[in-house]
Amino acid sequence: MTAPAHRLSVAPMMDWTDRHCRAFHRALTKRALLYTEMVTAEAVLHGDRERLLGFDAMEHPVALQLGGSEPAKLAQAARIGADRGYDEINLNVGCPSDRVQSGRFGACLMREPTLVADCMAAMGAAVDVPVTVKCRIGVDDQDPEVALFDLVDACAAAGVKTFVVHARKAWLQGLSPKENRDVPPLDYGLVRLLKAERPGLTICLNGGVQSLEAALEHLAPGADAVTLDGVMLGRAAYHEPALLGSADREVFGQPTADVDAFEAVERHKSYLAARLAEGVPLAAMSRHMLGVMHGRPGARAFRRILTVEAIRAGAGLEVVDRALDAVREAEARRAA
Repeated sequence: MTAPAHRLSVAPMMDWTDRHCRAFHRALTKRALLYTEMVTAEAVLHGDRERLLGFDAMEHPVALQLGGSEPAKLAQAARIGADRGYDEINLNVGCPSDRVQSGRFGACLMREPTLVADCMAAMGAAVDVPVTVKCRIGVDDQDPEVALFDLVDACAAAGVKTFVVHARKAWLQGLSPKENRDVPPLDYGLVRLLKAERPGLTICLNGGVQSLEAALEHLAPGADAVTLDGVMLGRAAYHEPALLGSADREVFGQPTADVDAFEAVERHKSYLAARLAEGVPLAAMSRHMLGVMHGRPGARAFRRILTVEAIRAGAGLEVVDRALDAVREAEARRAA
């Protein structure tokens, strides 16, 4: 049975999906599953755990994504994450950056399905929450139909039930991490084939999904009679977060009113105020809100005010209010 939250999730994105980003996304959707940025097992074991793993209870359901390739260390890190209250522990088998490759984790692990399965078995034995895999369909000259199925089958034999598949290869030689997000062609059909041939597994699609409407199309039964279990949104959810405001109704079938951009920001103010009182700079939080007015009159003024004024010493909620007022005034002018 699919965990309901997996129907829609927001991808783990380095430098983006920190706790302040997740808190803002939670003001828009109560049901979508949120993910941390990737945190290496080494960092969890030896770093500042509150900074790396701290989160607000209102973020649930929230998953911790780990990076690494040493089963014992991943098991320890997973246990620490589960003890802190994360609802799921996910292993990154998809990141193509040079730094990740040099550490022998991320997408290069697509070449080592047995090692990944060992990592997942160790993590699964260490925690009571689900352990999941986020992967690519292959790397470099691998045959995706072989590489993806080998990885999934090895991990499934180790007890993994849920896989999030970024439907692109990663080219570890010749393409930058940024190019790897766009250049390799998408193969949604292969992800659907995986679900068709492994119907007992929870299979979620990631990659190139630009809107909630597109997510709903992927979640609908296809002509092949296959129904995917979930869709993960990445940059679309970050750059245009307001699209999450209708997710609880449209994706999860909840009898709730949609949350518009203004309501989301108003909801988020209590979180901002609490963090400001702790000494968190406004700019560290407001940067995740820049796209929420996308497509509305005054969106550019909203972004400018938050970008320019939030970095000033002592900047507080009054900056957010000015940004909101700029949008209201622009919309009033448009309506006049």
